[in-house]
Amino acid sequence: MIIHILTKNPGKMLAAKSVFDAREIEVKFIDKEYPEIQADTSLEIAKFAALQAAKDFNVPVVREDHSLFINTLGIPGPYTSYIEKKLSVEKLLKIMESQDDRSGYFEIATVYAEPNGFNKDFVFQVPIVIVREEKGSLQGGWNRIIKLQGEDRTLAEYPETERVDVWNKNYIEIAKWLIDNK
Repeated sequence: MIIHILTKNPGKMLAAKSVFDAREIEVKFIDKEYPEIQADTSLEIAKFAALQAAKDFNVPVVREDHSLFINTLGIPGPYTSYIEKKLSVEKLLKIMESQDDRSGYFEIATVYAEPNGFNKDFVFQVPIVIVREEKGSLQGGWNRIIKLQGEDRTLAEYPETERVDVWNKNYIEIAKWLIDNK
């Protein structure tokens, strides 16, 4: 069985391969840029790209999209990338200074799509906390002030390889579904 993953993100590639390789599902990555539509949910964004790529390449495609939600602010959601470019770490920390609730979550939406239009959605959340000062040098931007709930380190304080299990839940569910249904 072969699955095509639409991503250039090394972390997503690592998470996908960790799951599909272990289940003897061959992974091929599609190296094509698709415009990321503006939508209110990660699921809409992932579904649009997965369906388009499945149709264009005439193969089953998986696409994942992440959003960050900061509970007290109600943002940025699917607009994280754009807002992070406009709102520096320093400015976000200043905004959060007076907030008691520093919690939030990543929403991870993944879509399996076939060329005929069939698609299956998988969504889960990863709880996070916004810390009070920047830490870490392995990544930049907001990753220096975001830590996973229950962790002592920010995302920028430890390598992606140590948190593959955090991000691969939807890939696990897709692999199980493929094995049971294909």
